[in-house]
Amino acid sequence: MKKFIFMGVIGLFLLGSCNSKSGEGHNHETEEHAHAGHDHEGHDHANEGAGHKHDDGHDHGAEAAAAHSDEIILPPAKAQAAGVESDIIEPGAFNQVIKTSGQVMAAQGDESVAVATVAGVVSFHSKVIEGMSVSKGTPLVVLSSKNMADGDPVQRARIAYETARKEYERMKELLPNKIVSEKDFAQARQAYENARISYEAVAKNHSAQGQAVPSPINGYVKNLLVKEGDYVTVGQPLVSITQNRRLFLRADVSEKYYPYLRTIGSANFRTPYNNKVYTLKDLNGRLLSYGKASGDNGYYVPVTFEFDNKGDVIPGSFVEIFLLSSPMENVISLPHTALTEEQGSFFVYLQVDEEGYKKQLVTLGADNGEKVQILSGVKAGDKVVTQGAYQVKLAGATNAIPAHSHEH
Repeated sequence: MKKFIFMGVIGLFLLGSCNSKSGEGHNHETEEHAHAGHDHEGHDHANEGAGHKHDDGHDHGAEAAAAHSDEIILPPAKAQAAGVESDIIEPGAFNQVIKTSGQVMAAQGDESVAVATVAGVVSFHSKVIEGMSVSKGTPLVVLSSKNMADGDPVQRARIAYETARKEYERMKELLPNKIVSEKDFAQARQAYENARISYEAVAKNHSAQGQAVPSPINGYVKNLLVKEGDYVTVGQPLVSITQNRRLFLRADVSEKYYPYLRTIGSANFRTPYNNKVYTLKDLNGRLLSYGKASGDNGYYVPVTFEFDNKGDVIPGSFVEIFLLSSPMENVISLPHTALTEEQGSFFVYLQVDEEGYKKQLVTLGADNGEKVQILSGVKAGDKVVTQGAYQVKLAGATNAIPAHSHEH
């Protein structure tokens, strides 16, 4: 029995050898593949230490390249010369903002108008131009009535005054003797007083050239309402004068923001002529009122503020207004000077080391004219370029600065 089993094993072995010979090419490839795999495996094992060191060195270089591939190098000396400034960002208070438009107007009581005291032809006294400073009583316009059918109103007022005065004095002498009645004497005295008042009013600023109209207040010439050679009647406005001490800021707010108007406490505004942002807090400003209904000709609700004019705000100008509503805490915000725009997206520049800067995409929130809320892209503790961001952008775009070469 054992012999039979042994012979069977020998038979199977011979059968396998025969099959191996018949499929020699296939097995050879298999052997080569196995050998190649064995060599590769042996190679890895043999060079494991060297390969490990090589991989480490390669990864370190890749990490360094990844860290500095988008880094902009700007040496401190050049950054200072370009006015680049960086600040560490910290969360703070910020207000919700309603952005709209409006107008700066002269406050009530700070503006007056010089009017014609007599009828006549306008001629300006010396040079009167808009914006010039004038003092109370300074002659602005001279009104001449020469060669007119009605004659010189000052001369007519003088004649009427002299006539009424003589009649009054005559009746005054006759009254004790009861030659004239008390009623007639009272009428004569009234006519005399009226004529005196009229004459003194026009004769006060009269000269050979005509009737001078002075400035009613100290201030600045806002508008010239007449031209040289115009004919004016009594009471017609000639020149408007403004003191510009207090100004009104009127914001026209869409009706959809009406529920939020009660939360508005202050405002910022930007003028079109110098693109400067003014804050009412710095101008001693305050909220006067907000409308309870929209105007007849539109769908806007007026919100009115009052503030001090520091001398560079022009009454009558239309401005961009940022109404400051409910406060928010722990908000990250950046000044407008920190932002750059590319195809509708906004970026800032992070300072990563003494001379390295990195471009960072940010998402914007509320804008109060001075600062913008940052919703994403910047976190507390980041050092962000707040002045000179475009200079950093230019340095990266032109590749004017040599590649990063310092050791890490």
